[in-house]
Amino acid sequence: MSIAFIATMIGTFTFCLVINLLFMENFYVQNKREAIIEAYRSIDRATSTGDITSEEFDQEIRHICERYDIEMLVLDGDSKTVKSSTSNAELLAQILWENMISPAGGEYEIENRVVLDVGENYTLQRDEDRYGRKYLEMWGVVGNGNLVLVRSAMESIHDSVAISNTFMIYVAIVAIVAGSIVILYISKKITDPIKRLYFISDDMKKLNFEAKYESTGDYHSEIDALGSNMNELSETLEKTIKELKNANIALKHDIAKKEEIDEMRKEFLSNVSHELKTPIALIQGYAEGLKEGISDDEESRNFYCEVIMDEANKMNIMVKKLLTLNQLEFGNESANMDRFDIVEMITNYIKSADLLARQKDVTIKFDEYEPIFVWGDEFKIEEVLQNYYSNALNHIDGEKIIEIKLTRKDSHVRVSVFNTGKPIPDDSIGHIWEKFYKVDKARTIEYGGSGVGLSIVKAIMEGMHQEYGVKNYDNGVEFYFELETK
Repeated sequence: MSIAFIATMIGTFTFCLVINLLFMENFYVQNKREAIIEAYRSIDRATSTGDITSEEFDQEIRHICERYDIEMLVLDGDSKTVKSSTSNAELLAQILWENMISPAGGEYEIENRVVLDVGENYTLQRDEDRYGRKYLEMWGVVGNGNLVLVRSAMESIHDSVAISNTFMIYVAIVAIVAGSIVILYISKKITDPIKRLYFISDDMKKLNFEAKYESTGDYHSEIDALGSNMNELSETLEKTIKELKNANIALKHDIAKKEEIDEMRKEFLSNVSHELKTPIALIQGYAEGLKEGISDDEESRNFYCEVIMDEANKMNIMVKKLLTLNQLEFGNESANMDRFDIVEMITNYIKSADLLARQKDVTIKFDEYEPIFVWGDEFKIEEVLQNYYSNALNHIDGEKIIEIKLTRKDSHVRVSVFNTGKPIPDDSIGHIWEKFYKVDKARTIEYGGSGVGLSIVKAIMEGMHQEYGVKNYDNGVEFYFELETK
């Protein structure tokens, strides 16, 4: 914008200067010609009316001569001076008589004279004296036979044109410099807010909505309105994109969850079919044997029936656990948080499970504790304890000791169940919480384990957002979980 304005201004001044150089001198000459003709006519009128000696004529001629730098001479028929505006009357008289005797275009034409116009009683010409000075001259006869010479030096015209052009150059330089400063200032005032809007729009293109347009308080009402609209557009786009991103994240989460659920279902069906294959085969085999009467012995038939009942019971327990685990993993069961005494719950459970411990000659150790109240779902916490306890009974060895301990940790209490026996292999530690994973498959089959108990523990504790885990010792294994006390 600044360059365009400055270039236009420079072009305008250059055009004016070229016009002056080409045409101003001709314009001055034309003005001189008109002034000389006007002076000649004034003299003609005055001589015709006899007022050439009047004061009014003197003032008129003096005014014309001074204004247009004109010299004038009027002679009578006897070559006597009637009127003269200069002290060089003799020189003018000589020039006048030379023109009368040898006019331009005549037989004795004087060199360097060029006729510009010829009237009925006058001749307008350009003359050059012996010193090279050029003049614009008009001579002729007026009134009652008086001779007239009116001339003006061309040198004054050249000087005037040169002075005018020089002055115009100076004015142009000053005007261009001052105008450029003003144009740059005004352009900056106009373009700065537009540039800010451009940078803001560039940031918006890159989805960066932090930049905002701030009004400078100058007179940019339309630009300020545009900036305000862009701020609103930026906020709207930012809000919309946030909503879209949140919706996209939620959609991705839902898709991931659906994929996870589908994968869990496939895994669930595969594991269930694998786990139920053996007991179903046993039940089917022993049932077919009973039907076909393989043995008529009462004791053998009872054995067959016991195997069928035992396998059916194992299947029933496994199905129940799988249903429980399925409900926990799919979020169909929410934790019912209550405040209860964990010491009392453990004590009651140990009493109810005492028969199982005595059947395996297991020693249960549990110190006396003051009541410790915790927050959690009492029914599910008891199920966690039951899984730890039954897992300890099934894998106990060596001294056959199960020790249950309570340890306070700030606002939590840790419940740990330790059993003597072989530590869990290092390569199995990370997998024991997975469904149907069995460290010792032969032993698991022996006691009828399904490999689901620890998966239920994981689902319950993660559902309540509490810590759980396992530790190996040289003489056994400790499982633990934590609950909040406040």
